[in-house]
Amino acid sequence: MMPGERHSLKRVLSKADVLALSFGTMVGWGWVMLSGQWIQMGGAGGAIVAFVIGGIMCVLVGLTYAELTPSLPIAGGEMAFAYRGLGHFWAWIGGWSISFAYIGVAAWESIAISTACDYLFHIPKIGYLWTVAGNDVYLSWAAVGIGGTVILTTLNILGVKPAAIFQIMGTLGVFIAGIIFLFGSAAFGELENTGPMFTGFSGLAAILIITPSMYLGFDVISQSTEEMNIPLKDIARVLILSIFMAGIWYILVIAGMAVSAPAWVRSTATVPMADTAAYAYRLPMFGKIMIMGGICGIMTSWNGYIVGASRILFAMGNAKMLPRVFSGIHPKYKTPVPALAMVGIICSLSPLLGKNANVWFINSAAIGTMINYLLVSISFIIIRVKEPYLARPFKVRRWKAVGMGAIGSALFFLYLFTPLSGNSQIWTNEWYLVLGWVGIGIFLAIRSTVTYPDTTAKEREMLLFGEEYAREEIIR
Repeated sequence: MMPGERHSLKRVLSKADVLALSFGTMVGWGWVMLSGQWIQMGGAGGAIVAFVIGGIMCVLVGLTYAELTPSLPIAGGEMAFAYRGLGHFWAWIGGWSISFAYIGVAAWESIAISTACDYLFHIPKIGYLWTVAGNDVYLSWAAVGIGGTVILTTLNILGVKPAAIFQIMGTLGVFIAGIIFLFGSAAFGELENTGPMFTGFSGLAAILIITPSMYLGFDVISQSTEEMNIPLKDIARVLILSIFMAGIWYILVIAGMAVSAPAWVRSTATVPMADTAAYAYRLPMFGKIMIMGGICGIMTSWNGYIVGASRILFAMGNAKMLPRVFSGIHPKYKTPVPALAMVGIICSLSPLLGKNANVWFINSAAIGTMINYLLVSISFIIIRVKEPYLARPFKVRRWKAVGMGAIGSALFFLYLFTPLSGNSQIWTNEWYLVLGWVGIGIFLAIRSTVTYPDTTAKEREMLLFGEEYAREEIIR
């Protein structure tokens, strides 16, 4: 391909593929590992309320995505939306922010897989490397996450369709494990196990901060739109449906966790969902089943974020917002190999930080998520005003109220990250990750500017949107 030519991906994804990609990405390892912690922090009622509030925010933001995604069905999704509404600078900020969120959660999964496998069959502590934040890191433990990264990265290089088939199979495994758990909680659970329903606003706020990362994943649809082979209007329906499915899933899991076992089981458990299921059924085997379901969730979430992260990096490289090498695609499989390689390298390194890095990655990913949601929500309103005649296969009713609600929700969640909110959980290592990613981004942005100093608005418009979706007033 010529250096200035727009690189395109292959359209192969069906409606089932897209739904599995979105829902499977949202529902990963968190429901297995963190649900007990949510109840401890905010009470069962507080945790459910937090996920309802987070779900409402995601529906509002999701409606803006539902309109914009089929209107501009190209790789890069939200970065392209921000470019259309706010211009080059904010598009770069949005693209780099969401890439940080995707890669952060993908890196979290590469650590989580080692934890899950260690529960199933004890991983021998071989090859001590170092101690990070009080946790000893062994090569044998890290090798599991590194191996999983290699497998998933290779799968994605071989094509998005094999990755989608894998996603469907993994999502089915999550459903089976969830049904088994909920049956056990309904049959053997007791209401007195629930404990205090609410612990106060501080507990609620602490869970609210986490919810954006738990719902993160529906927006992966906007990254892979260029690879979908379904009617554009159906993209919006699948996106909103996946958010509702994830919200119902989290609420049912929290309620089931609360009644299945006493608080001491949840608080002392190595893997809360597994130990709670084993307690409810009075059989350790059911703990293993939950872990296997959790591993399915890890793989589907991990796979989805690899898809999302690689597509945003591909789109930014395609538009010369990052070095052009990121826009390279495999000649046979039509997958963004250089972008996938970068995601794979970062995920391979993350297990070397040890178990405690799990929390760092998931918390910092939420920051990138909310910055991006804010920019997309603002762009949604601006594009409605500036481009009233843009073809919209799905059109949001009361778009002003939805847009302002989405903006307000994003600002509220960003406020929770600041000391002004009174939230006692002010992080340190998370901010190091954020600043590190900002530093990498500034370096790559400067390099791209120096390498492509003569890129015109017309050229970038064509590289981003192609002839079909480029604005006529710019390409004329």
